[in-house]
Amino acid sequence: MSAPVRVVICDDQALIRTGLSTIVDAQPDLEVVGECGDGRTGVDLARERRPDVVVMDIRMPVLDGLEATRLLAGAGVEHPVKVLVVTTFNLDEYVYEALRAGASGFLLKDAPPDRLLHGIRTVAMGAALLDPDVTRRLVGRYAARIRPAEGTVRDIPLTPREMEVLRLIADGLSNSEIAAALVISPETVKTFVSRILTKLDLRDRVQAVVFAYRHGLVT
Repeated sequence: MSAPVRVVICDDQALIRTGLSTIVDAQPDLEVVGECGDGRTGVDLARERRPDVVVMDIRMPVLDGLEATRLLAGAGVEHPVKVLVVTTFNLDEYVYEALRAGASGFLLKDAPPDRLLHGIRTVAMGAALLDPDVTRRLVGRYAARIRPAEGTVRDIPLTPREMEVLRLIADGLSNSEIAAALVISPETVKTFVSRILTKLDLRDRVQAVVFAYRHGLVT
């Protein structure tokens, strides 16, 4: 049997932290190796215990989740840690920036336990997770704040079909939903996504969404 996925829970609300830890620890393939109530301790714990995933709140004392994420997974970090942001959409104004800081995805705090567990497993495997229910609303809400990238759409080295897939990714569609929309197989979608990430030198779907909004492919 493979070793369980090691998880650190970082949330300043003790009740939520305990609940998340209980849900995660009840799974045979997951293991909580640390929990804390502020971002500074979260960074220290992650660096010390090297978890597979850090479940990170945004608003916390000492060091907020945005800066903690940047320190753990941002550009230039030698050994980045995968971060899954959990947030309350109507309150947290920095989720988009957390994704830019290096987070591998986000979920809403009121998501059902099975979605949280799926999110941890997905991020641990190296994939990105964007909650399909809020991706367009969330990123779209802050699109006006995104600093436009230089160049034009014609400078983007993608085929028309790859551009179409990229726009659907930015709209929050899953691979199966993209396949249905374009009437192609999920395997073909996976191939397109892989090509897009490679051509644009992007790490995951989260960065693809950021790229799409920065280059005005979606509004």
